[in-house]
Amino acid sequence: MYIKNGIAYADEATAALKVSGVRPMDDYLLWLHFNTGEAKIFDFKPLLDKAAFVPLSDRDVFKSVYIDYGVPVWNGGDIDLAPEYLYDHSAPE
Repeated sequence: MYIKNGIAYADEATAALKVSGVRPMDDYLLWLHFNTGEAKIFDFKPLLDKAAFVPLSDRDVFKSVYIDYGVPVWNGGDIDLAPEYLYDHSAPE
């Protein structure tokens, strides 16, 4: 049991999923290490035609990825992608 914001929950508190390591790879792939200890590979190509991610089709911009508070970001934080989405849509390393 734990209490958050004055509300008691029966489950155990779980840590928020975070990316603790990221490395851009060839062919718009991201190697990701999560705070769960797992490493996965995310294929970014299917997202490159989405308006929010079009700038990442420039390989230099894509390779400029860094982590900000457990979230991979680009362009000074203007572009990001949730760790939960990355985890759910990545393949084990």
